[in-house]
Amino acid sequence: MKSKKQILFPKHQQILEKVGQNIKLARKRRSFTTIQVAERAGIDRKTLYWIEKGDPGVRLGAYFNVLRVLGLQDDFLKIATDDEFGRKLQDLNLLGRK
Repeated sequence: MKSKKQILFPKHQQILEKVGQNIKLARKRRSFTTIQVAERAGIDRKTLYWIEKGDPGVRLGAYFNVLRVLGLQDDFLKIATDDEFGRKLQDLNLLGRK
């Protein structure tokens, strides 16, 4: 389920690696094996390995299915919800209007 290699800046790669570490910790806290999670998520065990490493080439749907298996699917709803930069841009635009 891995797609072509994605290139990221090191600081952005670290964010994905942290996500992968969090997913791995969540799996271990639940005492799930990699085989159990991969089978329940409908992915190959190697794909789960890459998710837990924070590989940017893994499809978003695979990340979601792993979170679903771990009962963390609602965490997906938190992505991009606090758009502080976008709100600032919007406020600047609104302030510029007469």
